[in-house]
Amino acid sequence: MKQVLLVNGSPHENGCVFTALSEIQSQLTKDGVASEIFQLSNRPVRGCIDCRACKKTGRCAFSDDVCNALLEKMLQADGVILGSPVYYAGANGALCAVLDRVFRCSGGRFDGKPAAAVVSCRRGGASATFDRLNKYFTISNMPVVPSQYWNSVHGNTPDEVRQDAEGLQIMRALADNMAWMLGALDGRPHPQREPRVGTNFIR
Repeated sequence: MKQVLLVNGSPHENGCVFTALSEIQSQLTKDGVASEIFQLSNRPVRGCIDCRACKKTGRCAFSDDVCNALLEKMLQADGVILGSPVYYAGANGALCAVLDRVFRCSGGRFDGKPAAAVVSCRRGGASATFDRLNKYFTISNMPVVPSQYWNSVHGNTPDEVRQDAEGLQIMRALADNMAWMLGALDGRPHPQREPRVGTNFIR
């Protein structure tokens, strides 16, 4: 059975982001896809210091927060959905700090893994946050799973999110598309990648 990792990047384990991810999880179950919610919670996290130790080990040199645990979960999953609240028209800073390290440590190992972002806001800032999270995928050769609208829910509390009928429908459509994409890509070889080329503009 395929497995999707749902990352709750909110400090509130049962808040608005969790409500959106739970709707996705319920629909994935109906689609025959297993899933797990990984809680970032409010644990302290470090930012990347560009030490490049992960280039040798494939893991972050800092082992005192959730980075390496999340890295392993994402490597094991067949698909990934990242969820974040909107803070000042951007994703949760703690989540981004962890994701910067996770994606740096991945060393291309997420190539071909379908992924999507989900955001929750009271009113505005959803599009900018959605765009920020999708950049992790598009730089990593990860197919971005679509829905019928941008993946956001609106509400100041979980109860208000549950009243966002359109937002919840978008979550269900996303789940259906994730299940479909996992099936469509199953067994297909990844494209052959050219050796990476880096161009510096200062000579």
